[in-house]
Amino acid sequence: MHDPFEESLRDLLKASPSGRERDDDACLGRVLKTANRQVGAGDLFSLLGRWIQALMIALNNGSAHVAPVRRSASARKADKAD
Repeated sequence: MHDPFEESLRDLLKASPSGRERDDDACLGRVLKTANRQVGAGDLFSLLGRWIQALMIALNNGSAHVAPVRRSASARKADKAD
């Protein structure tokens, strides 16, 4: 299975810094920093999606309590008879 995220991290790890000898620690640091940033963004969007879902459920459950109550015609006739 092709994973573009993993592919981009492999490319970053293989890329050598321009003009100087490859430093494995710096290269690994760049890869981990990029991975952490991308995973953090995914978690943030997931949290936002769950928050919106919870808000929609709350609005759906509370909407019945906000609807105006209308009396039926037969109930009005019964009140006038008294």
